[in-house]
Amino acid sequence: MLKAATVTWVNKFSLGNGERLGRQLVEELGSLPDACWLFCARREGLQSFLKGVAKAVETPYLIGCTTDGEIAGDGFHQDSAVLAGLVAPQVDFHLCWEGNLGADGEDTGRRLARQLPGGVRYVQLFSDGLTGNGCALLRGMQDELGPTLPISGGTAADGERFQLTCQFAGNRLLTNAAVALGFSGDFHLGLGVNSGWSPVGIGKKVTRARGQFLYELDGEPALEVYRRFLGKHAEKLPAVGVEYPLALMDGASLCTHQELDYPYLLRATMAVNPEEGSIQFAGEIPQGALVHLTCGDSQSLLQATEIAVRQALGELGGTKPALAFAFCCMARRILLGRHTREEAQRIMMELGPVPLIGFYTYGEFSPAQQGTPSVLHNETATLAIIG
Repeated sequence: MLKAATVTWVNKFSLGNGERLGRQLVEELGSLPDACWLFCARREGLQSFLKGVAKAVETPYLIGCTTDGEIAGDGFHQDSAVLAGLVAPQVDFHLCWEGNLGADGEDTGRRLARQLPGGVRYVQLFSDGLTGNGCALLRGMQDELGPTLPISGGTAADGERFQLTCQFAGNRLLTNAAVALGFSGDFHLGLGVNSGWSPVGIGKKVTRARGQFLYELDGEPALEVYRRFLGKHAEKLPAVGVEYPLALMDGASLCTHQELDYPYLLRATMAVNPEEGSIQFAGEIPQGALVHLTCGDSQSLLQATEIAVRQALGELGGTKPALAFAFCCMARRILLGRHTREEAQRIMMELGPVPLIGFYTYGEFSPAQQGTPSVLHNETATLAIIG
């Protein structure tokens, strides 16, 4: 029997307030949790706040990160903290972490995965969204765990500051790190992912790219292609670029080095270099990929969120949901604007009375589709439901 609860904190971060939030969760659950998740803003007093939460919940399996906004059953929040706990006597949890993400992403992923025992059936992953390479991190983990073991989660965020993100492992406050929680034992899992953006125009081939940097499309500087597409809005790059992400039409196959029947991966702009004519994205751009620019609006995004929830519920196969996780891209919050609160509302309408926790990310981890390798997405609503 799984039992979950979530609580929210909007006041000052301190050791005592962290303990108060943790005790509030324990009271909601009626017992100490077996595992906990904390997603919050990067605010003054965070380290003490984390220690207070960890002290109160009394589980070593506390994981989480900083965000671009928090999601809970009571809605969307900013500059707050959301905490979830799960009582799951039939589930074994395994917490691990690795630092120095920027050195070699695939090697870091392999080292992280080696800390997990055999028999792990699902992994949640939260990594620094400003350092390292999320695609390489996943490939390294899949080298050790196998290509089809589901890995979901998101990259830690820092609001719109883009200065520093933090990851949590127990009472440890980390940065430039990846933290992971393995699940083994008796549970069911449902995953869903969708975006709401649609490709437009004529496809172009990536003729020069390296990692997350795109230099040329069809032999033309990538920045010039974007400027022509955006017209008068081009002066707002890179910020406006998240509203018109790049669709990698064969991106899932190229990023995983496997043939996958998946429509497209999205990539969000992070920075531009006018001298080089290049654009930096929040994920790898494979050389030779066929790409399209895309468009979306608030209604298409919210409808996609509903589809992702239904997909995750469908994968549960009738099992009663116990706890739902929502990992949604920062770009969605930007485009949704005043409609952002509707995203959490739509999720709850589809879920019903199920505890919900999540956050707005700089990137989302999830399988492209059931039984396929996990990939780094941008611009999506990604759901994971435990039952």
